[in-house]
Amino acid sequence: MPEGSLADSPGPVLSPHDRARDHLLALQGEDGAWQGEVVWCTMILSQYVIVRRAAGRSIDDRARGDILRHYAIARTPDGGWGLHPEGPPQIFTTTLAYVALRLLGVGPDEELTAPARAWLHRQPGGVPAIPTWGKFWLALLDLYGFDGVSALPPELFVLPSWTPFHPRRWYCHTRYIYLGMSYLYGRKFKVDLGPLRDALRAELYSEPYDAIKFSSHREHVSAVDLYAKPDRAVGILRREITRLSARSPRRFRARALRICFEKILYEQRVSRYQGLSPVNGLLNCLAIFATDRAHPDLEPSLAGLEAWRWCDAAEGIRYAGARSQVWDTAFAVRAVLASAASEPRVASPSARATPGAEYLRRAHTYLSQAQMIEELPDLDRGDRDPVRGGWCFSDGRHRWPVSDCTAEALTAMLEMEKVPGLIPEPQRLPPRRVDQAVHFLLARQNPDGGFSTYEPARGAAWLDRLNPSEMFRDCMIERSYVECTASVVEALATVRAAHPDLSRKAVATALPAAIAFLRRSQLTDGTFPAAWGIFFTYSIFHVTKALRAAGVDAQDPALVAAANWLRKTQRADGGWGEHFSTCLTGVYVAHPLAQAVMTSWALLALAEIDPSAGSLHAGRALLQALQTPEGSWPPEAVNGVFFGTAMLDYRLYKAYFPAWALARCAQL
Repeated sequence: MPEGSLADSPGPVLSPHDRARDHLLALQGEDGAWQGEVVWCTMILSQYVIVRRAAGRSIDDRARGDILRHYAIARTPDGGWGLHPEGPPQIFTTTLAYVALRLLGVGPDEELTAPARAWLHRQPGGVPAIPTWGKFWLALLDLYGFDGVSALPPELFVLPSWTPFHPRRWYCHTRYIYLGMSYLYGRKFKVDLGPLRDALRAELYSEPYDAIKFSSHREHVSAVDLYAKPDRAVGILRREITRLSARSPRRFRARALRICFEKILYEQRVSRYQGLSPVNGLLNCLAIFATDRAHPDLEPSLAGLEAWRWCDAAEGIRYAGARSQVWDTAFAVRAVLASAASEPRVASPSARATPGAEYLRRAHTYLSQAQMIEELPDLDRGDRDPVRGGWCFSDGRHRWPVSDCTAEALTAMLEMEKVPGLIPEPQRLPPRRVDQAVHFLLARQNPDGGFSTYEPARGAAWLDRLNPSEMFRDCMIERSYVECTASVVEALATVRAAHPDLSRKAVATALPAAIAFLRRSQLTDGTFPAAWGIFFTYSIFHVTKALRAAGVDAQDPALVAAANWLRKTQRADGGWGEHFSTCLTGVYVAHPLAQAVMTSWALLALAEIDPSAGSLHAGRALLQALQTPEGSWPPEAVNGVFFGTAMLDYRLYKAYFPAWALARCAQL
């Protein structure tokens, strides 16, 4: 075994944090990365099946069986499918799943389809009340009238760039999703399903298809799907846009379609045919197919979708909304380093005394290779910001780097380089590339001092009122996020300590503004609003590690207030648990059960604020009680979120956050 491997763990009986560390080390991939599945829902899988059918690409019998297995596992007791792992069935996801199953050859009265159809028919409004995204996908399949779909005019993309509601001002995920949708809507593209079309029309609706006036359902959305209800003004605007879209001059529509298609091709090519996400990647595949079935970019685009694929014997084939190699690796590194620092045999960690040293070296190499070192060509063609210096959430192949992923990767690498002898000098991140990372981060800082994700904020807050998705919230614009800002604060503080001469003036200006943003974001009860995790516990963890890294005293009122909230919400069994509904309302809701991941976030925060707190001992005991003999933790509740309502299960969170927390407690 290599130096610093699992065999170096001292003694025949391992402590809980050693077992946690060894379990985590065993999960590292051969490429040096850690990656866990980011679990969402069946939406992308259903759209994948639809796109394969539309493009005339078959799905072989083995893959078909694996896909059906996943549908069977993912459905709810009601027979439908929800928007996230713990959500109730929704018309949107259930309808798409039903259509996909029928396209896969499942009969209408089989075990997977009959209960789903019965559930759909029981819902007030039924399938006609599906949200706009669902109306759009059904219209593509000639299963819903285009007159019932609120207009998605491609002409929006050819408006003058100074227009306050131009799509370039939207959040990039929203912008690229609606780029593909607008192109397909503008062409009124329809898939030929053959005889199955009429069968599905009869099965999905409780009244004859030809008797349905789809235009009267344009703004009708079922209560089980509706989260962000458009206000009256937005409804009037959408109706006016729909009216104008129908009257768009033919030449103007043709020009708009041409420009949209050029942007679609640009995105596919610069993302190496993966797309920003599979959501827009699937739409782009359809757009290319609709334009030219023999287009040279079609096959690589279809192949690029497989980058998002997960498959195993237990859960079959599914498609994740994101891959998380850099994100997971950065936090796994921090957990392993904390384990090394907790070793009693050394006063400070060194390469020789670092359990998992070779694992850390491989992780350092992986992160170094994942940094964006080349700029994208022709940035303006895709309304893109510079990417050089950043890191992506994933392995970086699609070249969409993010502020907090960059910050966490940079912090992890510099923390490894602090350990004497761990990372040889030639392998360390050169100052030039550290400086590029800093410039990438600073370019995402907004006037309020906070940091966005992919791009700095471009649009005004009122654009959120134009949200046409109905199922999601806060998805129209980039904004400053507490967690992103906190990650960047810690990274800049780490850079300042390791490379004090790099971007000294810029960092000296950015840090106080970012810290001030975090302070302003704190609520009266000591919590902070989150955007990407659940919810107050997650944000307190990030803010605490950021402020402490920046030199804020542990007795600072902001940190004391956060610690008081954590003590107040600690469960009688010593743990913490927050229900996902907190994300929906902004009001804390306790989970019925203690959660190892959330307990870890709380412990890591408290360890920075009040290391002598008795709540630390109780939380640590709870983590140890939940730990399995092999050092892992059982499956838990959802722990992440995006677009306000789409809950996620980051499956590797329960490997590295508890390992980190136990090691940190052992240090104390």
